[in-house]
Amino acid sequence: MKKFMHKNNVLVTALCFGLGLFAASQSNAEDKKPLKVCAAEDEMPYSNKAGEGFENKLAVLVGKVLDRPVQYVRWTDPRYYVRDLLEKGQCDVSIGMDQGDPRVLTTKPYYRSGYVFIIKDGSNLQLDNWDSKALREVERIAFEPGTPPEVMIRAIGRYNDMFNYNQELVGFNSRRNQYVKYDKAKMVGDVASGHAQVAALWAPAAARYVKESKTSLKMIMIPDNNVRADGEKVGHHYSTSMGVRKQDSTLLAQLNKVIEEHKDEITKLLEEEGIPLLPETETK
Repeated sequence: MKKFMHKNNVLVTALCFGLGLFAASQSNAEDKKPLKVCAAEDEMPYSNKAGEGFENKLAVLVGKVLDRPVQYVRWTDPRYYVRDLLEKGQCDVSIGMDQGDPRVLTTKPYYRSGYVFIIKDGSNLQLDNWDSKALREVERIAFEPGTPPEVMIRAIGRYNDMFNYNQELVGFNSRRNQYVKYDKAKMVGDVASGHAQVAALWAPAAARYVKESKTSLKMIMIPDNNVRADGEKVGHHYSTSMGVRKQDSTLLAQLNKVIEEHKDEITKLLEEEGIPLLPETETK
């Protein structure tokens, strides 16, 4: 009888071991699934088909840490990719999203930066904030509609002055019901050539072109204490996170761990891009 029981125990043990191996193999297979990253087809310096953007490099780092191959799911219009790709499960993660974006779950921030004034290095323009006298005297200021600089350019009474130049930046294309892309390299290049005297841009979008410019340029961080004519604050400093679907808390936790444990590598990548970084402590 004892021999029979022992034999049964061996069989049960073997069966459990086999089931354990099967479960482990299933788990490993799940972990090895491609990490499907929502990525722009041509939105430099963030992302392009050739993988040259700094968000492409961040995606590669994340995939390496998670031991999952990166598979890009490309979009061409930023207005709809969350709805049409991320929410529908076509991709799993968006590398660069505003912290707290209500459409998704966002990770802890992996960097904080701000909008900057870009001028020629050695310029005699005195630029500290939007109240600077120089902004009322220069001929052209490059900016992108729908951003804090547009709000402040309106506040200082220069929007109508800049209307024709702003249309020139996009080849006089109409923006009605369509996505019109502003080329950050051109906007920075206009400052370098003297066609514009100042650009007011989101630093991460402009840093690469400032760094690569043959004409020495400099970025001046715009303070975060700007207000509109009605007294409403116009923020200029923002934190960037990664975004996942609202129900994907497991991936969110994994990404938070990557950000926490590989902070130095992420920071190095961003600094190599030339992005001026701000401390997260200023949000507290």
